[in-house]
Amino acid sequence: MISSLGDMLRDSVEGTGEALTRAFSDPSLRLGVTGLSRAGKTVFITSLVANLMERGRMAAFSPEREGRIEATYLQPQPDDTVARFDYESHLAAMTGPEAHWPIGTRSVSQLRLSLRVTPKSRLARLTGPRRLHLDITDYPGEWLLDLGLLTQSYAQWSKSSLAQISAKAQSLAAARDFLAIATETVAETRHDEMQASALAQSFTAYLHAARAAGFSQLTPGRFILTGELQGSPALTFCPLPIEALRRGTIAREAARRFEAYKSQIVRPFFRAHFARIDRQVVLVDLLSAMQGGPEVLEDLRQAMAGILSVFRHGANGPLAAILGQKTDRILFAATKADYLHQSQHQAYANLLEALVQEAKQRADYRGAKTRAMAIAGLRSTVEESRILDGAEVDLVRGRVGQSNQMRALYAGHLPDHPDHILAPAREGARDWSDHEFAVTDFAPPISSLRAGLGPPHIRLDAAAEFLLADRMG
Repeated sequence: MISSLGDMLRDSVEGTGEALTRAFSDPSLRLGVTGLSRAGKTVFITSLVANLMERGRMAAFSPEREGRIEATYLQPQPDDTVARFDYESHLAAMTGPEAHWPIGTRSVSQLRLSLRVTPKSRLARLTGPRRLHLDITDYPGEWLLDLGLLTQSYAQWSKSSLAQISAKAQSLAAARDFLAIATETVAETRHDEMQASALAQSFTAYLHAARAAGFSQLTPGRFILTGELQGSPALTFCPLPIEALRRGTIAREAARRFEAYKSQIVRPFFRAHFARIDRQVVLVDLLSAMQGGPEVLEDLRQAMAGILSVFRHGANGPLAAILGQKTDRILFAATKADYLHQSQHQAYANLLEALVQEAKQRADYRGAKTRAMAIAGLRSTVEESRILDGAEVDLVRGRVGQSNQMRALYAGHLPDHPDHILAPAREGARDWSDHEFAVTDFAPPISSLRAGLGPPHIRLDAAAEFLLADRMG
């Protein structure tokens, strides 16, 4: 308890100091971008920045439509100890002559884009253009899941984790393998490092297998994206069936390492990055989850509820610069909208909004503004219609692999009401009875960027309008 109070006091002092600094310098907006693996974080950030610098495709972004953006330019990010988001390499990968998807998010990175903007009101224009620093922080959603561990004991985490693993044992061999070795382990035996390492390796193998199968509720997140912690004691523990934690036992050492993981890895991440976010983008790969079946979709829904429960959201008043910022706007974005014909985009957005309804209502109640939309950071398909079995079907067509071979896709029909999808998932259905979904991994289109135009996208301009426009008045 004393340690927690000390952390809270330190966080408060550090946050106030930073807020005072920000209050007397050019305004900045810290935008966090997260999402679970393959949700498209790297592509979203790269395309957003490129389209803010070359704004020919940003018709729905009012500061551009009103002609008030005078210049945009990249600057060194404010946090010297955080890796720079490799914008140039990612853009070259997406738009080069051999276009391919860039390497996904593996750790925290940051990029600062500064915008010089003419104020909206005539009176404000007397002082000349204003400058806004957009500080974009990219971080793995798997790490964000770990924030929920801060409120759990080792025993609580073990119980819930073992229940989740047991539920997946029928379909995942790695789950059965870990359960076999975990149940054979007597938690009261003396700690042995070789045994602890074998348990951790089996548990890690399960986490990777579950992620490959499309599941989302996988903690600790650093077991999947280890970074510089590979092989450290902080990543050498696992959930165990326990009744007591006696000194010197393997369970007691696992509990100690679990607490070290929280205090030395999770909490510093929260203080250094997450607690400083002004606005948040949450990217969700809904199509792949639906393709995985009801169990995978329900797992995603529960994971998103856990992630969004840790947001410190609410409206910011006039003293926010002194008292500390809250996350006052959250954009929920269903990615890969280009895999669906535009006639289904609204149903896709409605499904996402229903999926995160609980978190959205909580944020709305606390005064934060939220929005759900279907987007594509980089549009990789074109739309077409074909006659199949005597009926017209709306399709999309895109490039597959590294060749110029084109393939048409009908991902499946999204029902008008989200409950037709979410209800069977909540009720534990094993498969879709009335629906079938398929996803093809399209490659980026082969096209060279023209002056004044950023990469082709779907609704990035609407996303920028919601996230940025009010701060560029």
